[in-house]
Amino acid sequence: MSTLGSRLLELRKQKGFTQEQLAEKLNVTNQSVSKWEKDINAPDITLLVELADLLETSVDYLLGRGENKPVVTTTQKNIDQLVFKIRIQSANKDKVNINLPLSIVKLFAKDGELKMLKDKNIDIDINQLIALVEQGIVGELVDIESAGGDTVKITVE
Repeated sequence: MSTLGSRLLELRKQKGFTQEQLAEKLNVTNQSVSKWEKDINAPDITLLVELADLLETSVDYLLGRGENKPVVTTTQKNIDQLVFKIRIQSANKDKVNINLPLSIVKLFAKDGELKMLKDKNIDIDINQLIALVEQGIVGELVDIESAGGDTVKITVE
């Protein structure tokens, strides 16, 4: 049976956060995050909602009472303040992590393609994703795992 700590560790890694990055976002120490992941301590109850939001899951999942379902939400934020995150991991464990302001992605998206994705033979219409974001949809927009073990995740937050 998985524990709160193991779920936190798994979700943090899926999001590409280091312990230090997650700690900074929550205004706690990285030692606190480490202790949570080792089940030595648990996060303060007042942090659970913010932690779930950062890891794009539910408090129920964090507490072991539900499934981990990706959270896609709508936002009224200025889209030029949003960050387009691309996470690619090949079957042989090569990793590509890209964080770009959405305004930059819009500039570089030619004919609905980003060269960095096209070079990896990933056929995703970026303009369609940008259109979703312009409608206020944010969160994990793409989650692909090929039969060969390659994964691609695109998140906007």
